[in-house]
Amino acid sequence: MPFDAVWHNIQVHAGQEFWTVKDHLFTYEAHEGYIRPSRTNQNISQSDFRKAYELFPLRGPGEIAKLVRGSAYVYAVLSDPRIHD
Repeated sequence: MPFDAVWHNIQVHAGQEFWTVKDHLFTYEAHEGYIRPSRTNQNISQSDFRKAYELFPLRGPGEIAKLVRGSAYVYAVLSDPRIHD
């Protein structure tokens, strides 16, 4: 799936519940070029999602921890079937 379609899906599913690998529930707000997860004040940029998506499939957020901000959230969102199917 092209990344533009993935990013569109990320924006469409803003406000819905997602789970991290460690079973932390979160939602996120989608803005132009970034999201903001409910469990942090960090913004996670579209470019961070693109970097991680280019490496999929991944085994977990640890594989992208040094590459992107908010790796647990990035991994949780990108791994969700609502986003990539």
